[in-house]
Amino acid sequence: MRHILFLTVLAALSFSFPALAADDGHGHGEAGHEESSPVEENHEEAEHEEHGDAHEDHGEEDGRGGEEGGHEGHDEEEESGAVDLSPESLKEAGILVEPLTLQNLEGEIKAPGEVKLNSYLSSKVTPRIEAQIVARHAKLGDTVEKGQKLVTLSGVEMAEAIGELQVAHKEWRRVQQLGSSAVSAKRYSEAKIADEQARAKVMAYGMTKQQVKVLHEKGLGITPGSFQLVAPQGGTIVSDDFIEGELIEPGRVLFNIVNESSLWVESRLSPEKAKDVEVGVGARVHIPDNGWLQGKVVQKHHMLDEETRTIGVRIEVDNEEDRLHPGMYVDTRIQAGDEQKYLAVPTSSVLRSPDGDWVVFVEEKPGEFKPQEIKTLRSVEDHTVIEGLPEGTRVVTEGAFFVQSELAKSGFAVHNH
Repeated sequence: MRHILFLTVLAALSFSFPALAADDGHGHGEAGHEESSPVEENHEEAEHEEHGDAHEDHGEEDGRGGEEGGHEGHDEEEESGAVDLSPESLKEAGILVEPLTLQNLEGEIKAPGEVKLNSYLSSKVTPRIEAQIVARHAKLGDTVEKGQKLVTLSGVEMAEAIGELQVAHKEWRRVQQLGSSAVSAKRYSEAKIADEQARAKVMAYGMTKQQVKVLHEKGLGITPGSFQLVAPQGGTIVSDDFIEGELIEPGRVLFNIVNESSLWVESRLSPEKAKDVEVGVGARVHIPDNGWLQGKVVQKHHMLDEETRTIGVRIEVDNEEDRLHPGMYVDTRIQAGDEQKYLAVPTSSVLRSPDGDWVVFVEEKPGEFKPQEIKTLRSVEDHTVIEGLPEGTRVVTEGAFFVQSELAKSGFAVHNH
């Protein structure tokens, strides 16, 4: 009986254990936890690898700067990845844009320099007779045009000369009206010559042809002997040392007018270094806190300065942006020798993009800047030699970090290539 009972209990337990295993809360049974098979794991790994490859492919497409087959959304971002800055912002931030030029940084001669007026684009306004200043029509700092009225003068000599001109011109017109058939040849010639001499005299004293014409048409005017000195060229008035009512002598400089679109920088070199510099070679001028300007050597002095024992080298610099002014002291770099030239930009203008590429900011149009990937080759002092942009490309050389910050504020990543 006991034997039969034991067998009955054993049979009951054999049917109960699988159910208990399936119902326990640990999830180790088939119903509680379906373990992944090796095939399923490989399939999941393959999907993960494909997904990773897709990310890599997408990164490669990003690196091609919007080549065909790239991500459309990314292309649209690249199309818009530029920043517009107003002229006021450019000025306040000190943004400078300059064209890329071939340079020879390793063969340069360093020397201090002083900015001077370009004498070939300058002129002095002086009276030719003793006169009194009646009125001023221009002042220091004014930009004037050729022929513009500057000052009104009045002088005894001019009054006498104008009177002689009026008489001579009246006689000449009378003779002309009578005709050569009614007067003798001698009188005809004398009247003509007298008129020409009287006109030449007043012009030698400072009147212009236009003023003589007005004089014949309108007469002497309110102030006999008065006349105006006009600007002999267009430019900026850089000096005007006189006051109204002052009596001035012939040759007294009343105005200095200079065209500051082009200025000279005088650099002083030792005789040994000056031997390596030829007229026509390129040069660079560094303005403190205002970047670099390109120029070229136009003249070299032949005489040694007695005090400094140096030779002067004259560099002509384009100053259309009005960054140079006479009297400023600058640093110069003058090319010497025949070393190879290459494209270089100030090192501070080369920045890292978020994806780690080197970029500079290129001016697409005035006020609009876009990052452009470049390759850096090496550094030479405060400049970096680059590849990836053609000569003449307008690049931000000062204030690139500000431009990058403004681009980041607009929501675009700096990763254009």
